Amino acid sequence: MCCSLVLPKKSDVLSALGMMPTTGILPKSPPKIQRCAEVDFINLVDGLTHNVILAYEGSSWVVETHTILPEDVHPQITPEELNEADEAVRRNPDVIKLAAEIGVTPEQLHADGWSIGYDDRFPAKKRLQQCLLFARYGEHENLYAHPLDFFPVLDSNTFEVVHIDFAANRKSNGSLSVTSTKPAELGQENFQVCGRERIWPPTKAFEYLPDRTNLPPRDDLKPLHILQPEGPSFKVDGHIVEWQKWKMHVAFSGREGIAISTVMYDDGGNTRPLFYRLSLAEMVVPYAETAPPHARKFAFDVGEYGMGTQGNDLSLGCDCLGTIHYMPGSYIGHSGEPVTINKAICIHEEDDGILWKHTDFRPGGRSHVVRSRRLVISMVATVANYEYAWYYYFGQDGSISFAIRLTGILNVYVLAPGESPAPFGSVVAPQINAHYHQHIFSFRIDPCIDGPLNTILESDILPLDSPTGSTDNWAGNGFIVDERVIKTAAEGGRSYDFAKDRRWTIVNRGKKHYASGKPTGYGLMARGVCTELMAKPDSWVGKRAKFATKSLWVVKDDESNPRMWPAGKYVPQTRDHPTDSVGNWCSGEESLEDQDLVLFLTMGINHVPHPEQWPVMPVEKLEVTLKPVNFFEQNPALDVPSLPDPKSVLAFPTAHQQETQGAPGGTGSCCS
Repeated sequence: MCCSLVLPKKSDVLSALGMMPTTGILPKSPPKIQRCAEVDFINLVDGLTHNVILAYEGSSWVVETHTILPEDVHPQITPEELNEADEAVRRNPDVIKLAAEIGVTPEQLHADGWSIGYDDRFPAKKRLQQCLLFARYGEHENLYAHPLDFFPVLDSNTFEVVHIDFAANRKSNGSLSVTSTKPAELGQENFQVCGRERIWPPTKAFEYLPDRTNLPPRDDLKPLHILQPEGPSFKVDGHIVEWQKWKMHVAFSGREGIAISTVMYDDGGNTRPLFYRLSLAEMVVPYAETAPPHARKFAFDVGEYGMGTQGNDLSLGCDCLGTIHYMPGSYIGHSGEPVTINKAICIHEEDDGILWKHTDFRPGGRSHVVRSRRLVISMVATVANYEYAWYYYFGQDGSISFAIRLTGILNVYVLAPGESPAPFGSVVAPQINAHYHQHIFSFRIDPCIDGPLNTILESDILPLDSPTGSTDNWAGNGFIVDERVIKTAAEGGRSYDFAKDRRWTIVNRGKKHYASGKPTGYGLMARGVCTELMAKPDSWVGKRAKFATKSLWVVKDDESNPRMWPAGKYVPQTRDHPTDSVGNWCSGEESLEDQDLVLFLTMGINHVPHPEQWPVMPVEKLEVTLKPVNFFEQNPALDVPSLPDPKSVLAFPTAHQQETQGAPGGTGSCCS
């Protein structure tokens, strides 16, 4: 079972918050905000998925609609279903027999359940998990150090093993033990077809828990404390968070993890709307190995499982440091009972280095430096072997950043002795192959820059066409900003161009900056984070994850049916991009100028593993920033106070005893 709240109409929410009158659009009457929920459940008799919309009336829920979905539509896989995969493989006699042949007992068997991905050998109606198997030889041991060489396929409704796949292996020259990467027919004996011997799992332990590594801990780190003796500078009222000049609604979503909405900024007493909603709407992790069944490994961790439902219960003083406020997260579990993560979302402040500084270098000149502080709203999810930590940063300069940190354990497969991982993987330990892969995220941005009617400008930084020595470019140094409007839905899919430093700005053409005359806006600073799908456009993953084929998608929103999910609402086992996905939204001549828009920014990394990422991976970092462009009259951080930190001391005082005043700005004060 999956359950979520149905979002109310955007215009109703904006009207209720008093944000619509500033746009010139006045509601006819005060809106009624109806609390509604949506439930997907499966009839285990026929395997069909039912969708129910309920409205909360008085003190009870009333069914508004009940729809039986097509047989090839499947809801998200729940954490309980993933956990049950462990038990299911241990019960199956064929799995037990195959494990025994390579020295693994039923008690040592563990399975990471994944959605089957794409496998048209099976009926589209059947709800399936592919199981990646590992052995655990002792309690709390790192099971990923012992991958097995076969892959059971489970019926997620009955938890029966319906098929077992074996992967081919590669010879020392990189060639496969089979003649084709096309999967064998279900009627064939899969092990005979794969053309290799059984591969015993490596038994050497590779541990990451401190009490199991046998490594002496470093003893030269002194304590580093983050203190706010007067308490935090932010205020929390239910889900409303206020800090500095920011005000927003922060909520938990079983699918997206954190959902931040109705983001507003107090600009000199004028409350200005910026963003209606921000969230991680989808992600996909496609692997590069072409041999079956590896080629069907491309997890949609948001759409297939939900990032919120896999959220961590955070630990004070570990995941976040300082003066912390936690928000719980609740969702409906597989049984229909509520599940609560007590410390799902962390809110705190942190120092962020210098915000701005200038020193007048002339004799007697003054210097001033202001340190930056930011509000951090964060969450961590464990998705089988990987951890994803994501952060929303709100700055004192009016900027918002969305950052992702990737850590956890590499997804690995066993190599036969002497087998090459080439050309699609890296050996990170003896007999341990970590396949190349990508992590591609879709960051959903629902802008409301000074109101809901916005336009997207795309700009490239280009050298002036005129040659050196010409009348208008004599020195040859000229370069310009080439700017264009994204006008229609057919133009909505955009690719980043690193050479041109391409950038996008969300603007309200009805509001102008008093001096520049340009429309108020927020720019997308995405340099270095945009990553597009490496797989072929008509590949299995290319057809399902069309959102990953462009760096940015701009679509017109539909208030009666909000455009939420770039890979579709129902993601498990899709075989093409659904009608309710960006591939179809970005078509036709529908205008995107001065409209209620939604943006999907594609960001990610190409992950080529290496031994330093084993047995647990130091974080990889991604960050995109939304920065004001012609939005404020001047630097909005001019009023941030600058005071020396009285707790800062010299590390080695004697080294500074003979100092005299040197370069400008060295007075020992933030302001001189």
